[in-house]
Amino acid sequence: MQVRNVRPIGTGIAVLIAACCLSAQDQPPPAKEAPKDTRPVGAVGLPPRVSPTDYQASGKAGVVTIAGDFTQHSVPTPEQLLTTEDYVVVEVALYGPPEARSQISLDDFTLRINSSKKPPLHAQSFVVVLSSIKDPEWSPPESQSKKSSTSFGTGGNDPGSPPPVVHVPIELQRAMAQHIQKASLPLGDRVLPQAGLLFFQYHGKAEKINSVELSYAGPAGKVTLDLQP
Repeated sequence: MQVRNVRPIGTGIAVLIAACCLSAQDQPPPAKEAPKDTRPVGAVGLPPRVSPTDYQASGKAGVVTIAGDFTQHSVPTPEQLLTTEDYVVVEVALYGPPEARSQISLDDFTLRINSSKKPPLHAQSFVVVLSSIKDPEWSPPESQSKKSSTSFGTGGNDPGSPPPVVHVPIELQRAMAQHIQKASLPLGDRVLPQAGLLFFQYHGKAEKINSVELSYAGPAGKVTLDLQP
């Protein structure tokens, strides 16, 4: 019995979403350097929880409190739970005193796994994550599965052939991309609190992760959080 290979979101849809993000800007960009991840007006991140203590860990960086949850290879969005084998995810939130603002950048965040002596992992734009996203609840139609498992020209299964490629419908690809775009951490000059997802490239298995440290080094100051693996 062959294992079907479900193709994740392709590079083309990632480029399309990136182009949409740029074209949706209603106002010209500021004179200062724009953050890596240019977001449309509708991208609001995740709702911050009532208190920083509602997360796995929290800590002070000046007057700003950083809080976070490590979700391993799961990508929790309000609409659906997605997965990625190539990245690990941290749900992060920034809190401050009333009417506080903070400049937020992907460069502010790094992740260290298993106390490795290797350089820490840097937060990545949601755009590069799209090509590896999967919906664990989606399965291909039965007709597509049978067609993919039949070898070309013989009408039968070829044990030596590679796993058949099953194409994810473009509508599902687009929906997953939009969900991740909206759930990722808003960047730029923001009124606090703000919350959203951060992505770090890591191919290892979740069960082999023993320790996780999220570090923030931004305009507010510096802090390191010990998250639960």
